Amino acid sequence: MGVPKRRLSKMKTRRRKAANAWGGIDTQGCVHCGAPRLPHRACLACGAYGKEGRKVIEVN
Repeated sequence: MGVPKRRLSKMKTRRRKAANAWGGIDTQGCVHCGAPRLPHRACLACGAYGKEGRKVIEVN
């Protein structure tokens, strides 16, 4: 069974855990109205989806 020979330093442990830091979800600007939207989702401000601006939801 594998057993560590020495205790890991704090720096090595923190450097390894730093790769898993969550940076949040990046938003993109809508091509048509410029409102922030999530990637691969319809724009909640204008209802368009994709570069061609296909209307997928009705917005008042």
